Amino acid sequence: MDLLGRRAEREAVENVLAEVRAGRSGALVVRGEAGIGKTAVLEHARHTAASAGFQVEFQAGAESETQFAFAGLHQLCAPLLDRAGALPDPQQVALGVAFGLHGGATPDKFLVGLATLNLLAEVAEDRPLVTLVDDAQWLDRASAQVLAFVARRLVAERVALIFAVREHTRSETHPLAGLPELRLHGLGEADAQELLTAAVRTPLDARVRDRIVAEARGNPLALLELPRSAPLAQLAGGFGLPDAMSVPRRIEEGFRQRSRDLPTETQQLLLVAAAEPTGDAAMLWRAAAELGIPSSAAAPAEEVGLLEIGLRVRFRHPLVRSAVYHTATPPDRRRAHAALAAATDPQADPDRYAWHRAQAALGADEDVAAQLERTADRARSRGGMAAAASFLQHAFELTPSSARRTARALKAASTLHEAGASQDARELLALVDVEPLDAFQRARLALLRARIEFHVTRHGDAARMLLDAARMLTPHDVALARETYLHALDAAIITGGSPGYGVREVAHAARAAPPAPGPPGPSDLLLDGMVTIFTQGYAAGVPVLRRALEAFRADEFRAGRARGDDDRRWLSHASRTASVLFDDTSLHALATRHVRLARDAGALVTLPAALLFQSVAMTVSGELERAGELAAEQSAIAAATGAVPLPDAQLVLAAWRGRPDETVEIYTTVTQDAAERERGTEVSLAQYALAVLHNGLGDYTAAQEAAARACESDALNPSNLALPELIEAACRAGGPEQALEAADELGSRARASGTPWALGLAARSRGLITSGPGAEEHYLESIGQLGRSTMTGHLARTHLVYGEWLRREGRRLDAREQLRTAHELLADMGAEAFAERAARELRATGEHARKRNPRPTDALTAQELHVARLVATGATSREAGAQLFLSPRTIEAHLRNIFRKLGVTSRRQLKDVRLGLLHGEAAGSR
Repeated sequence: MDLLGRRAEREAVENVLAEVRAGRSGALVVRGEAGIGKTAVLEHARHTAASAGFQVEFQAGAESETQFAFAGLHQLCAPLLDRAGALPDPQQVALGVAFGLHGGATPDKFLVGLATLNLLAEVAEDRPLVTLVDDAQWLDRASAQVLAFVARRLVAERVALIFAVREHTRSETHPLAGLPELRLHGLGEADAQELLTAAVRTPLDARVRDRIVAEARGNPLALLELPRSAPLAQLAGGFGLPDAMSVPRRIEEGFRQRSRDLPTETQQLLLVAAAEPTGDAAMLWRAAAELGIPSSAAAPAEEVGLLEIGLRVRFRHPLVRSAVYHTATPPDRRRAHAALAAATDPQADPDRYAWHRAQAALGADEDVAAQLERTADRARSRGGMAAAASFLQHAFELTPSSARRTARALKAASTLHEAGASQDARELLALVDVEPLDAFQRARLALLRARIEFHVTRHGDAARMLLDAARMLTPHDVALARETYLHALDAAIITGGSPGYGVREVAHAARAAPPAPGPPGPSDLLLDGMVTIFTQGYAAGVPVLRRALEAFRADEFRAGRARGDDDRRWLSHASRTASVLFDDTSLHALATRHVRLARDAGALVTLPAALLFQSVAMTVSGELERAGELAAEQSAIAAATGAVPLPDAQLVLAAWRGRPDETVEIYTTVTQDAAERERGTEVSLAQYALAVLHNGLGDYTAAQEAAARACESDALNPSNLALPELIEAACRAGGPEQALEAADELGSRARASGTPWALGLAARSRGLITSGPGAEEHYLESIGQLGRSTMTGHLARTHLVYGEWLRREGRRLDAREQLRTAHELLADMGAEAFAERAARELRATGEHARKRNPRPTDALTAQELHVARLVATGATSREAGAQLFLSPRTIEAHLRNIFRKLGVTSRRQLKDVRLGLLHGEAAGSR
């Protein structure tokens, strides 16, 4: 089928290929109903690319392959794997494990994605590469996620990815959603009549021709297939054709009817071919021999154009495969799968052997169920969570023993949840409820439901559910019970909890947690410390939490020994705890380590959240440029992986930069998304950001209101951040009582913490609430303390408020010195509103602030600055690409832009602008 009348479609494909020819990359999703011409578009792309000297790789998804993790990706990459040796070792290992070529630790699917991106880029170094994927709706989910990730990261790799997808796949949650699309519609009437005339060699009655054109609704395959469903006499004589079904179903019914008219042995052979998704002709003939089907049975199907058998088996259209398979009776399908199982080597391909045996099973079968469970474990070890969940669900259905059914159902539901199919997990758990459960199984069921609830809704009730699960687990698994208590407390902090189950109530309930079964690990200390701080007070909890942070930073954890792997999941909570203690050293160390571990593991599911927290930590430290790089990377990775956007880092950064429109826009988004948890951490952090913005702009009444709302949170880290904002705003807005109360609370926490960060903020706050000459001592103490910390932003703001106080005391010369220092620091870090506030005060003393000299790096985007920073510190393009999840070729493209903007021509010259590039690097490596 050619692209008759599809000029726009041809141009769209050719534009993608032109981008590749020009040294760039492109991705395109061709979408439309079955038979509309998607395959023809891909064939046009294949022919055009091959004629231009491109390398072309083709892959077609198969419905029955959706249960095999990375099956589609493996078939696509198999011809290219001879170039895998050029990839970094972790990426080679990830591909090998994902494809089942060797064993190893379960790879993150996005590390597999980075390996695939670099493999395609490596192949494209020789000549441009075009990768075509037909019927992409049938790709297994792991393959679809990886290819979508690759498509979103393509920049300068000379690679094109073109997918053909059925219209019904149009879902916001599908991995390909959001990529550039080419929507195919039906042919116009004139083109439809021309195609029909070319396809039907006999004269057509005009009424029949018009009826066919009308019923086909421009669907090219329908125009070719509908006439075949009517006898020749009807075509010439004007008898009408029924139109009770939609066009794709009409086409499928036509294929079904043609297969029914074939000899019995041919129908059996077609069914075996339809049940064997890989198109392996040798496999087909072995299975046919099991059923006694001769090779001559293929001829009738080939003669009517339903399939071709060479080295591979190819159906005329995917609808032929589905028509043949779904027309067959269940006993016939089971016989076909049994023959395919017999033809499969259980040692060489145990997964496919188990799958065919499962499809052939009638009723419960423990042997087959056990095989499926082992297959699920192998899929899981390769990173195929969705495939593992599918195998486990089928194993559950085939299990005769009630106890084993329950165990497999819980395992399947847990795996479904990990695979992102939480709603399916919920439905499966509803089936578990009808099974007989022992006490431990009921506790595990409660835990899984609570985890799903927290993940899906982030609703405060999840804390209560987790608390109930922890109590149920206590008699059976102490370690898991303690972990669940910590999870409940974490959930309450994040969401704000629900009535009767706020942070403090959950902490009081968690006092019932049994002691750690052995020497307490980092997460045990974290639980004990958080319980203490919320039940006995801040000062009582600080020593235990300090021990927890020390344990998280210890060598055993850093090397991944002992219980380090178990506790790594709590790094995010530990980082937040560092801000609870005003421990900026641990804050930066843990946040940086969390990001590094996520990078090293290729864990792009958790990396955005880790980058978010590190960006916020950099922002409150005054490292706004570095924070912007991290926030940009976080947004790019979240978009590439299809994750839910996490704009909190951008919000806090916009507030510190003093950008009202940007801050309010992001604030509105965050608070609308979190509307149901008014006292959750996200909303408290958003209120803190508003307070910073308004303090910078000098709108102290608005700042006071926002900071007061942030301080209402029971979670300590947002209130630690917001208390200094509240004190400054209340002092300036005429709220001395509120300022005094907040200063007392901050001072109490600072004395217990004892860190320069805490003591510096407390001293500044005492200066703000002190009238007369006594304030100066506090301001000087604050400058001394903050000067020993990493909190440069707060140090600059202390110089600002001290300078404002000096000016009001009539000490203009002294004020100029402080305000000049404040302005220089704030302007250099990009805190525009606070810098302008300092400039206004400086003008009031009779001196004009010096304009900030533009730096060469100001012209760079956040991502370009990140690339420049890495290269300036000696990273190769491959190393920088591995860190930023980009290909080396894309890094080189960024470097060309960087060199042009900075006026340099080499990496060595780039190091000459090191001071500008590395501003904040030391903080990033703490």
